[in-house]
Amino acid sequence: MIKIFNKWETTGIQVVDPGLRNYINLNPLYVPKTTGKNTVVRFWRAKTSIVERLMTKLMVPGHKGKKHKISSAKSTGKGVKVYNIVFNTFNIIEAQLKKNPVEVLVKAIENAAPREEVTTIEYGGAKYAQAVECAPQRRVDLTLRYMTQGAYQKNYAKKGKIEQALADEIMKAYKEDQGSNAIAKKLELERQADASR
Repeated sequence: MIKIFNKWETTGIQVVDPGLRNYINLNPLYVPKTTGKNTVVRFWRAKTSIVERLMTKLMVPGHKGKKHKISSAKSTGKGVKVYNIVFNTFNIIEAQLKKNPVEVLVKAIENAAPREEVTTIEYGGAKYAQAVECAPQRRVDLTLRYMTQGAYQKNYAKKGKIEQALADEIMKAYKEDQGSNAIAKKLELERQADASR
């Protein structure tokens, strides 16, 4: 039986949120590194393992707001380094929660995925904020971005290790704790969407 990192099974893990079921891929891989084979066509990111997508987001965590701002000194770099970060993060999660860390990651993504967001529409020369439903692919992307940015934010220019910061972020999202950057961002987005209906 193939296990992720040759350690954790993915066969019994269920994605409860029906909207995200087709977009969280739990195909088992010994090494979650397919070198971008599934990203050539537009919506094929859904065919990439969710653990590999987390690793990719760690390398390029995305911009904060509209500023082209470097999120961390640890961005990009070697795939092996990111592989070790995620492997050590999963070991920390397993030690603290006594659960399969892949299952914890999936539940954390389901908890932190925003359902609505705000876009700007122009009507008669004036701009208005308009609440829109978030596409399922974007929900997963945003959640992974917020998780990695939250981990970097807590770790940047500090003595702590990125593995511990990322493990804390995932565990807090799993428990729906507002100390998680992803949960805080989700609530903020949904509050803004509520206000601009």
